[in-house]
Amino acid sequence: MYKSLVRPILFKYDPEGVHHFTFKMIRTVSKLPFVSGIFRSIYQVKDSKLEREVFGLKFKNPVGLAAGFDKNAVLYNELANFGFGFIEIGTVTPKAQEGNPKKRLFRLKEDSGIINRMGFNNEGLESAIAQLKKNKGKLIIGGNIGKNTDTAPEDYTRDYLTCFNALHPYVDYFVLNVSCPNVGSHAKLNDKEYLEELIGAVQKANMTFSKPKPIVLKIAPDLNTIQLDEIIELVKVTKLDGVIASNTSTSREGLKTSKERLETIGNGGLSGLPIKNKSTEVIRYLSEKSNKAFPIIGVGGIHSANDAVEKLEAGASLVQVYTGFIYEGPKLIKAINKKVLQKGL
Repeated sequence: MYKSLVRPILFKYDPEGVHHFTFKMIRTVSKLPFVSGIFRSIYQVKDSKLEREVFGLKFKNPVGLAAGFDKNAVLYNELANFGFGFIEIGTVTPKAQEGNPKKRLFRLKEDSGIINRMGFNNEGLESAIAQLKKNKGKLIIGGNIGKNTDTAPEDYTRDYLTCFNALHPYVDYFVLNVSCPNVGSHAKLNDKEYLEELIGAVQKANMTFSKPKPIVLKIAPDLNTIQLDEIIELVKVTKLDGVIASNTSTSREGLKTSKERLETIGNGGLSGLPIKNKSTEVIRYLSEKSNKAFPIIGVGGIHSANDAVEKLEAGASLVQVYTGFIYEGPKLIKAINKKVLQKGL
């Protein structure tokens, strides 16, 4: 019903406006008696064989919602009813910020993709914490953290530490988002020496808590094998708990969307089906080259159960959806979990 009835209507309107409208609708409908229970009965798959222990955390199932969807942690309790095993909130920055000028979110219908240049728009750290205090404990919550756009390079680490220390009591694991192509001055964040410094500082802060939290790094899908080898070494040296592969891509290679339309859209990160294979190959390379030395969360172009299985078979321990959730609807999560059970993964 979603693809045949709901999606055609939603796709007639501005993507960012539809996103906010959908959030309001889900929140409103979920307050009605029995509705949350109905959603759970339709979409959730409960089976102990789906459970995964990754990063020392026990996940109900291996399918998560990627960061960027519930940026401000306002809907995770309601979204849990759609069958996710975990939800990643953020990217959260210390201060609230508007992000890049609108229009900044574009559908590529012919490619089942999205281009965004949101620019870490979010309501800030204190707002996220206020929302996370409402956590009903339905599933694991990840905290994706970043820097404010106007932060000077010498203060990048301060921004990450501010978010890390404040969010520590409220999330189950952390993601250092250093690979988003839609924020200014992110070149330094891709510098290996700086990454060692940043991760070291966050790890040091982590050890001041009685229960340290897992920390993972989110990387770009456009890295070459030399850069991926550096990531493997970085994880080893800094004792990171894992990697998320991958973020959005700056490439426009092989798209069906016309060059004229792409030029009109301009810069931004590409997500969805066009980056499926690229993301999977990054996962496979990291897993095989490192001899499965660390867990990988696979994300990028998962629009079907088979897409998710490909990533799990390539070496991912968990998967996340975002653009596929928008194009395929909540039945995608159920389909993936059923396929995982069928395959015995």
